[in-house]
Amino acid sequence: QVQLVESGGGLVQAGGSLRLSCAASTIIFSTKTMAWYRQAPGKQRELVARISSDTITTYTDSVKGRFTISRDNAKKALYLQMNSLKPEDTAVYYCNTFPPPYQGAWGQGTQVSVSS
Repeated sequence: QVQLVESGGGLVQAGGSLRLSCAASTIIFSTKTMAWYRQAPGKQRELVARISSDTITTYTDSVKGRFTISRDNAKKALYLQMNSLKPEDTAVYYCNTFPPPYQGAWGQGTQVSVSS
């Protein structure tokens, strides 16, 4: 059974930083393009950033220059460093493969709340 466990969210003021982590068990992690997604209240889940197996990264325009995605294949871990956070970054953040969802599964996500 696939397990995707996200952590690291919290409440921060605008301009602050957070680092999200994702532990991905049972996935042949090193061969997969992995990604972070987010879902704000009343909105559809959207792709935030992805990183290929050879560490090529892609970001949605709204987070370019502020967020950095990285991976540790040995640990089967995915990270998202988020700097200069804005209230519009408030959402539940999820990790998964790209394209998602891996074997139909999503984790519980981690809540990021940014106050103005």
